[in-house]
Amino acid sequence: MSETAANDHAEKPMLGTLLHEGVYRIVMQRPDRMNSLSTEMMAALSAELDAAAQDPAVRVILLGAEGKVFCAGHDLKEMTAARAEADGGKATYERIMAQCSDLMQQIVRLPKPVIAVVTGVATAAGCQLVASCDLAIATDTATFCTPGVNIGLFCSTPMVALSRNVAPKHAMEMLLTGESIDASTAKEFGLINRIVPRDYLDQVVQKYAETIASKSLKTLKIGKEAFYRQLEMPLSEAYDFAAQTMVENMLANDAEEGISAFLQKRKPDWTDS
Repeated sequence: MSETAANDHAEKPMLGTLLHEGVYRIVMQRPDRMNSLSTEMMAALSAELDAAAQDPAVRVILLGAEGKVFCAGHDLKEMTAARAEADGGKATYERIMAQCSDLMQQIVRLPKPVIAVVTGVATAAGCQLVASCDLAIATDTATFCTPGVNIGLFCSTPMVALSRNVAPKHAMEMLLTGESIDASTAKEFGLINRIVPRDYLDQVVQKYAETIASKSLKTLKIGKEAFYRQLEMPLSEAYDFAAQTMVENMLANDAEEGISAFLQKRKPDWTDS
């Protein structure tokens, strides 16, 4: 993976990328299309995330976007065009929804933390994208909504990620009203972690990500996987699973190194093993 140079808008690729200090930035660069999750955009994101997962130099991933809209959700023009197909678009809709679901689950299952950096509107599947990331930082002018109900299309797939991040009544409020919430409300709901003024966003986000990137990659991988797996388990099963995870983690080289470094009052030297 290499740094993408700034080009003329017409020549820009779908995604821009930059790796610095173990922090890999992925930026959606289709502001003219409101960074919608077209089949092309989802394929590009999936490929980039997969490459980042495989690259040992990448420790944390930031996902942002150019323009006033972080992501407007599915490409409605693309979906509407499919109605002209013999089956009324059914096969295309099934393929798009499956592709989107796969992308969201890919983020959750990625062995490295993914942080959404929201500088504009995140709506429908765009809000789903934010909710699917492990953490989210937004500017004070960012807004979020699941407005499908307003156009006769309930945000059922965004609901999956949303309901796993915010309280049920907050999720239902967003899903049933279709109204936008501001960054402060999104933080109160638990959809985002932090609110940062736009002028300081890059600086704060980079420092935030570098703090996470300084940890053992092995430990981050173990922890992220365990977090999402135990969420779906009954309490006793979750404790059994977490206890076994702790045992396996204790046997890792980085756990031995980390504990030794703590006791010796020095900085750990991670081997990510």
